[in-house]
Amino acid sequence: MPTADNATDTPAKGSRDAWLEAAFELLLESGVDSVRILPLAKRLKLSRTSFYWFFKDREALLEALIERWREKNTRGLVRQSEAYAESIVEAMLNVFDCWLDPRLFDAQLEFAMRSWALQSEAVAREIDAADETRIEALTRMFVAHGYDGLAANVRGRTIYLTQIGYISMKTRESLAVRMARIPAYVEIFTGQHPEPRELRRFHARHGDAPSVDDGAD
Repeated sequence: MPTADNATDTPAKGSRDAWLEAAFELLLESGVDSVRILPLAKRLKLSRTSFYWFFKDREALLEALIERWREKNTRGLVRQSEAYAESIVEAMLNVFDCWLDPRLFDAQLEFAMRSWALQSEAVAREIDAADETRIEALTRMFVAHGYDGLAANVRGRTIYLTQIGYISMKTRESLAVRMARIPAYVEIFTGQHPEPRELRRFHARHGDAPSVDDGAD
């Protein structure tokens, strides 16, 4: 039967993205055990056999979910750590964008993946590899701004493990509370206090107005 490489999307079969999005929703709602072909077909109101136009089997679908997580969360974080920044504070705020914008880093997906890893050694290895890649990216960010290797690594690890703790504990904070804590987090992680203009740019990216004003542009 045709697979994703030569299939044509039709209303009767749906699309690869539709199947993948439905699988993503089930993973978030109920964990990986719920990501099965028949429940997906019912959710999409499509025939079970139409699944095979896009995926060889359930394992291929699960691999596609893992790749989606790699692209969004690991590569998303790496890209933010490498984004242009004039100072380490600005670089740090670029990374903090990930924690506030699910388009850059999806915390729900991260939690679901880490829950899945408790049941799968293969996924646990993926998590370990992702953790290493992300910490290395944060370490490089600090090195690029003049920190020595050990200090850069310790700071990178501290930032990353703090955020994973937020996700693992399913911590909930309002935007106002989180934004109020940003300057202190930046100072703790970088050793430098953010300038009001840096905070204004950061807050503006997230639709919030900081309670700072230095009178500068």
